[in-house]
Amino acid sequence: MIRALVYLLIILAGLCLSPFIVGKSGYVYIAFLDWQLETTVAFAVIAMVVFYGVLQLLEWLLVGLLHIILSSRYLPQRWRRNAARKHTLVGALALAEEDWPAAERAMRKGAEQGELPALNYLAAARAAQYQQKIEARDAYLAKAATLPMAATAVTTTRIRYFLRQGEVTAARELLDKLQPNSKSKVPVLKLATELYRLQQDWQSLKLLLPALAKRKVLSDDEWQQLSIAVNVELLRQAANISEQELEKCWQWLSRAERNEDANLAAYANGLNQHGKHDEAIKLLSKQLKKEASAPVFEATADIWQTEDADLMTLLQKLQPKLENHADYQLCMARIYERARDFAAAKEAWQMLCKLLPKAQYWRSLAALQEQLGDNGGALASYKQAAKKAD
Repeated sequence: MIRALVYLLIILAGLCLSPFIVGKSGYVYIAFLDWQLETTVAFAVIAMVVFYGVLQLLEWLLVGLLHIILSSRYLPQRWRRNAARKHTLVGALALAEEDWPAAERAMRKGAEQGELPALNYLAAARAAQYQQKIEARDAYLAKAATLPMAATAVTTTRIRYFLRQGEVTAARELLDKLQPNSKSKVPVLKLATELYRLQQDWQSLKLLLPALAKRKVLSDDEWQQLSIAVNVELLRQAANISEQELEKCWQWLSRAERNEDANLAAYANGLNQHGKHDEAIKLLSKQLKKEASAPVFEATADIWQTEDADLMTLLQKLQPKLENHADYQLCMARIYERARDFAAAKEAWQMLCKLLPKAQYWRSLAALQEQLGDNGGALASYKQAAKKAD
């Protein structure tokens, strides 16, 4: 724009000055060896302008010709890249539509000259997985694994596919190569948590808990529930091995973990399993004097024996305080039945059905009523159980 304005100003200046220079054309004489040139100044100026224009045009033509010659050798590659982009777009749309055959075909073609072939191979493997084309899926993943920065993604993808196929052992072998720890990515930690649960490998899951907490893989409530479940299972496994293993596992827990009702109940069951009934009762009695929860009441009902008179006295003293506590009433109902105090057991079952009217509790009440000869009450309880079951 500026250049055109400059040219316009020069032309206007020439038009303004032309009346003054008419008849005064000037004279230009050029001699070089035997060659001589005579002309006017105006013609010389015009000739120079024309010569410059022709020279500029030749320069543009030469530069354009060189550019075409130099770039022509890359044209096929550009075409292939454009085609790869088109195939990748078609494949992505097919994935969104869940058109798996079309997605696999397009992604495979797009990977050949694509800018990110690893993504194409992983997408093609996903499409093949949905078509149950296992060999093709593995071939795509093998190609993706050879590409930079794709090894971990390929491994986690293979683990997920193995889990979907139920090949837990093969998935575990791959997971062990990743060595999940606090520095691992969140998807790896989630896979490890899922796989350890499937294999019931509570020991590995226990070692993974700090990493799960550090990386915030689970919410606080989920982590707490998982921690308790893992500790309970470890205590049960240890109790099934030996008393020494049970004590070792119990001491491995932190003080806060040993104060958890679920862990304490599992430990008490283990002690009772190895003939330390009195120690188990003492441990549960101490906890019952505090604000106990369902695991402690359940363990108490499991462990209680007819000679545990002190424990029965303690439980009866808790009656006014825990009358409306469903877990307490369930514990007392079971204990009264074992003590053959059927009248008290009936009252406990009735109170439990009032607090927590589940079908299984109504059936237990009905069975006891039948045993006591209360057929009318038993029929009514069975009807209530049928309603709750529906």
